[in-house]
Amino acid sequence: MLRDRIVVALLLLPVALWLIVIGGLPFWALVSIFLVLAGIEYGQLFEHVGLRPSSWLMAAGILAITAMRAWAGFDHVGILLLLITQGALLWYLIQYERGASRSGSEFAVTLGAILYVGWLGAYLVSLRALPDGTWWFLIVMPAIWLGDSLAFSIGRRFGRHRMTPRLSPRKTWEGYLGSVLGGALGGGGLALVWQIAARPASGLRPLSGLLIGGLVGALAPLGDLAISMIKREAGVKDSGTLLPGHGGALDRIDSWIVAASVGYYLVVSIAPLFH
Repeated sequence: MLRDRIVVALLLLPVALWLIVIGGLPFWALVSIFLVLAGIEYGQLFEHVGLRPSSWLMAAGILAITAMRAWAGFDHVGILLLLITQGALLWYLIQYERGASRSGSEFAVTLGAILYVGWLGAYLVSLRALPDGTWWFLIVMPAIWLGDSLAFSIGRRFGRHRMTPRLSPRKTWEGYLGSVLGGALGGGGLALVWQIAARPASGLRPLSGLLIGGLVGALAPLGDLAISMIKREAGVKDSGTLLPGHGGALDRIDSWIVAASVGYYLVVSIAPLFH
């Protein structure tokens, strides 16, 4: 299991770093593919409780959101969400008339996948699109990865007080503090390195990196707990089998989408203070 995780990480990391650096269409494509797969897995989790949400509607909605975010930012977001919501509603009204018995619940799950996975996940694109977004992306996302690693190490060695006994029994408050500490140290350390390449006006400073990394480390675990809640209701361990040793796409990005959305607003609010 550990060997599979390491092999997959070593194979994917160089490609991911290259796409983050070049940005543009290739980066959008990578993010969109992962989000669509994660959204479909989100819907499939509910198949274990007897629902049949529409995979094609989830995929179309997520792609529309990431495309809009990449090429228009937050402009026209109202009309896009209106079209997605009304289109999904019309689809399920028709399905109910054709005999489907749980169209209301399936409508809710489909919208949940589009908004939770698609809308929050699209902040990966928005974060990269910020001024000096390459460097901020390479602070926010590694901060959560480093936080996860330190949380695991500290929790395994020193964890005594369970944080969420029902949602994730192995998580401890000691491990959670490790997540915050790892995020802060990672964010501050990376900011110290990346500020050499970033513009002076970027606000990229060790202190801003430390603050942003620590807050990301504190809040991103909510994403992991959210998907754990759904998986426990569905009675499954992983959302899929896409990546050996890592589970499905949703298992990989559950905390990323929260980190990206929180990180985006932290960067736009904290970075200007350090110009």
